[in-house]
Amino acid sequence: MTTTRFGIIGAGFIGTALATKLVELGHEVVISNSRGPETLADLVDRLGPLATAATAEEAGTAGDVVIVTVPLRAYRDIPVAPLDGKIVLDTNNYYWERDGRFPALDAGEDTTSGLLQAHLPGSKVAKAFNHIASAQILTDGTPAGTPGRRALATASDFPEAEQFVTDLYDAFGFDTVSAGPLAESWRVERDRPAYVVRQDRAELEANLARAPRTLAA
Repeated sequence: MTTTRFGIIGAGFIGTALATKLVELGHEVVISNSRGPETLADLVDRLGPLATAATAEEAGTAGDVVIVTVPLRAYRDIPVAPLDGKIVLDTNNYYWERDGRFPALDAGEDTTSGLLQAHLPGSKVAKAFNHIASAQILTDGTPAGTPGRRALATASDFPEAEQFVTDLYDAFGFDTVSAGPLAESWRVERDRPAYVVRQDRAELEANLARAPRTLAA
């Protein structure tokens, strides 16, 4: 894929792993967290000259593509205007123990990525990297065509966003399975069969198909 500047909003385990791999692949990253860019000095030093620390607003503005990887409870804090018209990759998961209860999610009336899309009406949101452990982002990738190559799911209402994730997954060393539009992205959310397990394309397709829409409380 072509070289891209990624804005990353969130510098936890997933955000850091994604930044590490993106820099390794030759992409620029502008990364932010909730505590201010000065707290990311050590991280950007480790990542090297392709990485810059910034505020969330600055990361959103700088990124050609933006990755949102914050706790779900904080999704409303994501800046809207800088992400308008851009592909936005959403890694969010719903942990009610951490995030508090979202009745629409509990009732199966919405999805985590659907909430972000509603918050960012001018953006092109795609589910990505939400069902893989952060360390495995850096260790589980293999070349295309490798038998048993691990597969990851995506979902989006925008074909161009889904294609971008497909190309990015391939660059990271993973096959892709589409779960469909964002309304179907619950199939890869927490506690479903596809969540945080190693699976190839056929296994992931089967796990998405057998996922239950709602979970026991």
